[in-house]
Amino acid sequence: MPRDEPVYCDRCGEPAAEGAHASCRAAREMEPPRYCAHCRRRMTVQVTPLGWTARCSRHGALQSAS
Repeated sequence: MPRDEPVYCDRCGEPAAEGAHASCRAAREMEPPRYCAHCRRRMTVQVTPLGWTARCSRHGALQSAS
């Protein structure tokens, strides 16, 4: 499965194609992801004054753009 096609919402962990995720998208502007968008595993998140890092045990790490 290509990594750029999310299957799950990275904030609530529910299937991305089901339900409304407008509140999740709005919240994600201010906070890091909590769930892996590809396997729904809870990620280890570290927030610092300079940004954040979120790590999935199966799919690796993501970090903020800043």
